[in-house]
Amino acid sequence: MEKIDHAYLLGKLEDGKKRGCFPSAAAAIGIHETVLAEAMVGEAPLPGGAPVDRHTRYDMASLSKILGPTMIALRALSDGTLGLQERVGDFFPDAPADKRGITVFMLMTHTGGFEPAFRLDRRGIRPEAAVDEILREPLIDVPGTKVPHYSCMGYILFAKMLEKRFGKPLNELADERVFRPLGMTETGYCPPVGTVCAATELDPDTGRPIIGVVHDENARFLGGISGNAGVFMPLADGIRFAAMLSGRAKGLVIPEVFEQAVTNYTPGQDEHRGLGFQMSGSPLNFMSTAVPPTAFGHTGFTGTSLMVEPDTGLWVLLLSNRVYPTRETTALFPFRRELHAEIWQTLFGK
Repeated sequence: MEKIDHAYLLGKLEDGKKRGCFPSAAAAIGIHETVLAEAMVGEAPLPGGAPVDRHTRYDMASLSKILGPTMIALRALSDGTLGLQERVGDFFPDAPADKRGITVFMLMTHTGGFEPAFRLDRRGIRPEAAVDEILREPLIDVPGTKVPHYSCMGYILFAKMLEKRFGKPLNELADERVFRPLGMTETGYCPPVGTVCAATELDPDTGRPIIGVVHDENARFLGGISGNAGVFMPLADGIRFAAMLSGRAKGLVIPEVFEQAVTNYTPGQDEHRGLGFQMSGSPLNFMSTAVPPTAFGHTGFTGTSLMVEPDTGLWVLLLSNRVYPTRETTALFPFRRELHAEIWQTLFGK
């Protein structure tokens, strides 16, 4: 049986790099606050640069959804300044009738019926008109039908609702309510010039690698601060975040709200969704079928992921830039499921 330690994880990352899963990666495995292993491979910002270390920042892509809006919301639900049954119309009274009744719960579980994604930068609008454009777009399903349609557009709208409620931009809310309380001093939106960030895709317009600028086109259109993407984070800070979630977010989120957050509200569907979190248990979930359905987490399009199993306290954090030089690289997906399954079976298999 393999031992889960630095050598084990380094070997796995080196194998992933050889298999073409990513040009660079930083990963860690832990149980609660104990780090069992952490390792890095590759260079940043580009192959041939400096070796990746625990402070190299990666573009979190959709992992930003739980780092920013989800955690802000869970804290607000805990202190009573937000309610799950509050509606889009409570925040945007001029919203179209078919969207006015969509609730915070629906947005967080991706059951609001919104289109998964469309390019705001191709709609001939200014960034400040993003909410109106999202609300104008026809829904693809009846809100609240418990059929999840994972929607970046819904989460962009959700973040705008949080900004309206608290009167501050998303980046300030995330820093104030999530990053600073956890000591995540190197995590945030729009990293300063000179920050070492792993490159993402080659820009189709210029042919140059995207470095330190958010990869997601909608988040870029919105100035790098968006509900669907935009956070840059290094492994060192990700470990703090993972350990917090593995302890049921104690100190940040009250127990009742945390248990609500990691409840599967879409059983029997292809995607199992909690409040902001993807739940394990579905056949093609990124955590693997070996991991029990109590596990939760999220992925990011750029090649990032976090899995947490709260009963054991196990967490697995993987940061990579699998989209360099192209988003067509998909070898990471089976590699990640294999890694999660092997770690779980090694530590907890019968």
